[in-house]
Amino acid sequence: MNLTIHQSYLPQDDPDAALAFYRDALGFEVRNDVGYNGMRWITVGPAGQPDTSIVLHPPAADPGITDEERRVIGEMMAKGTYAGVNLATDDLDGLFEKLQAGDIEVVQEPTDQPYGVRDCAFRDPAGNMVRIQQTK
Repeated sequence: MNLTIHQSYLPQDDPDAALAFYRDALGFEVRNDVGYNGMRWITVGPAGQPDTSIVLHPPAADPGITDEERRVIGEMMAKGTYAGVNLATDDLDGLFEKLQAGDIEVVQEPTDQPYGVRDCAFRDPAGNMVRIQQTK
Protein backbone atom coordinates (compact mmCIF):
# COMPACT_ATOMS: atom_id res chain seq x y z
CA MET A 1 0.00 0.00 0.00
CA ASN A 2 1.27 3.47 -0.95
CA LEU A 3 -0.14 6.49 0.88
CA THR A 4 0.71 10.04 -0.25
CA ILE A 5 -0.42 13.57 0.48
CA HIS A 6 -2.57 14.57 -2.48
CA GLN A 7 -4.13 17.89 -1.46
CA SER A 8 -3.97 20.21 1.49
CA TYR A 9 -6.15 23.26 2.00
CA LEU A 10 -5.34 26.88 2.78
CA PRO A 11 -7.95 29.62 3.10
CA GLN A 12 -7.81 32.63 0.82
CA ASP A 13 -9.96 35.74 0.97
CA ASP A 14 -8.69 37.34 -2.24
CA PRO A 15 -8.33 34.88 -5.15
CA ASP A 16 -6.36 37.28 -7.37
CA ALA A 17 -3.86 38.06 -4.60
CA ALA A 18 -3.56 34.33 -3.82
CA LEU A 19 -2.80 33.64 -7.50
CA ALA A 20 -0.18 36.38 -7.59
CA PHE A 21 1.56 34.84 -4.57
CA TYR A 22 1.37 31.12 -5.33
CA ARG A 23 1.63 31.26 -9.12
CA ASP A 24 3.69 34.37 -9.80
CA ALA A 25 5.92 34.64 -6.71
CA LEU A 26 6.37 30.95 -5.80
CA GLY A 27 6.09 29.63 -9.37
CA PHE A 28 3.38 27.04 -8.70
CA GLU A 29 1.24 25.75 -11.55
CA VAL A 30 -2.49 26.47 -11.54
CA ARG A 31 -4.20 23.10 -11.79
CA ASN A 32 -7.81 24.15 -11.37
CA ASP A 33 -9.73 27.38 -10.88
CA VAL A 34 -13.39 26.83 -10.06
CA GLY A 35 -15.98 29.48 -9.32
CA TYR A 36 -19.31 28.89 -7.60
CA ASN A 37 -21.76 31.39 -6.08
CA GLY A 38 -19.25 34.24 -6.25
CA MET A 39 -16.46 32.21 -4.61
CA ARG A 40 -13.34 30.58 -6.09
CA TRP A 41 -11.38 27.43 -5.29
CA ILE A 42 -7.91 27.51 -6.86
CA THR A 43 -5.72 24.43 -6.95
CA VAL A 44 -1.98 25.05 -7.29
CA GLY A 45 1.09 22.88 -7.04
CA PRO A 46 4.78 22.67 -7.76
CA ALA A 47 5.86 21.97 -11.34
CA GLY A 48 6.90 18.37 -11.80
CA GLN A 49 4.80 17.18 -8.85
CA PRO A 50 1.34 16.69 -10.37
CA ASP A 51 0.09 14.55 -7.48
CA THR A 52 0.72 17.19 -4.77
CA SER A 53 -1.52 20.24 -4.59
CA ILE A 54 -2.73 23.03 -2.36
CA VAL A 55 -6.37 24.05 -2.68
CA LEU A 56 -6.83 27.75 -1.94
CA HIS A 57 -10.40 27.93 -0.72
CA PRO A 58 -12.86 30.55 0.51
CA PRO A 59 -12.90 30.21 4.30
CA ALA A 60 -16.61 30.90 4.70
CA ALA A 61 -17.82 28.36 2.13
CA ASP A 62 -18.61 25.58 4.62
CA PRO A 63 -22.37 25.73 5.28
CA GLY A 64 -21.84 24.00 8.65
CA ILE A 65 -20.07 26.91 10.33
CA THR A 66 -21.86 29.67 12.17
CA ASP A 67 -21.60 33.42 11.61
CA GLU A 68 -19.59 33.64 14.85
CA GLU A 69 -17.17 30.99 13.58
CA ARG A 70 -16.80 32.89 10.30
CA ARG A 71 -15.97 36.03 12.28
CA VAL A 72 -13.35 34.19 14.35
CA ILE A 73 -11.81 32.62 11.23
CA GLY A 74 -11.58 36.08 9.64
CA GLU A 75 -9.89 37.49 12.74
CA MET A 76 -7.43 34.58 12.95
CA MET A 77 -6.58 34.89 9.26
CA ALA A 78 -5.92 38.62 9.71
CA LYS A 79 -3.51 37.82 12.58
CA GLY A 80 -1.84 35.00 10.63
CA THR A 81 -2.78 32.34 13.19
CA TYR A 82 -5.34 30.29 11.26
CA ALA A 83 -3.40 28.16 8.77
CA GLY A 84 0.03 27.52 7.31
CA VAL A 85 2.14 25.30 5.10
CA ASN A 86 5.76 24.16 5.11
CA LEU A 87 7.55 24.07 1.76
CA ALA A 88 11.11 23.08 0.82
CA THR A 89 13.67 24.25 -1.72
CA ASP A 90 17.25 23.44 -2.63
CA ASP A 91 18.10 27.19 -2.79
CA LEU A 92 16.61 28.88 0.27
CA ASP A 93 18.74 32.02 0.05
CA GLY A 94 18.02 32.51 -3.65
CA LEU A 95 14.27 32.02 -3.17
CA PHE A 96 14.28 34.34 -0.16
CA GLU A 97 15.97 37.10 -2.17
CA LYS A 98 13.42 36.68 -4.98
CA LEU A 99 10.44 36.79 -2.61
CA GLN A 100 11.85 39.63 -0.52
CA ALA A 101 12.22 41.75 -3.68
CA GLY A 102 8.43 41.53 -4.13
CA ASP A 103 5.70 42.99 -1.96
CA ILE A 104 5.57 40.01 0.40
CA GLU A 105 5.48 40.13 4.19
CA VAL A 106 8.68 38.62 5.59
CA VAL A 107 8.23 36.98 8.99
CA GLN A 108 11.69 35.46 9.37
CA GLU A 109 14.86 35.74 7.30
CA PRO A 110 16.79 32.52 6.56
CA THR A 111 17.85 31.14 9.93
CA ASP A 112 19.71 28.05 11.16
CA GLN A 113 17.27 26.63 13.69
CA PRO A 114 18.48 24.85 16.84
CA TYR A 115 16.48 21.77 15.81
CA GLY A 116 18.62 21.23 12.72
CA VAL A 117 16.93 22.95 9.78
CA ARG A 118 17.56 26.21 7.94
CA ASP A 119 14.35 28.01 7.03
CA CYS A 120 12.59 31.33 6.50
CA ALA A 121 8.97 32.44 6.77
CA PHE A 122 6.50 34.67 4.94
CA ARG A 123 2.79 35.38 5.14
CA ASP A 124 0.69 34.89 2.05
CA PRO A 125 -1.91 37.56 1.17
CA ALA A 126 -4.53 35.87 3.41
CA GLY A 127 -2.14 35.85 6.38
CA ASN A 128 -1.27 32.14 6.19
CA MET A 129 2.20 31.30 7.47
CA VAL A 130 4.43 29.93 4.70
CA ARG A 131 7.66 28.44 6.04
CA ILE A 132 10.29 27.40 3.51
CA GLN A 133 13.02 24.96 4.50
CA GLN A 134 16.37 24.32 2.85
CA THR A 135 16.73 20.77 1.53
CA LYS A 136 20.12 19.14 1.58
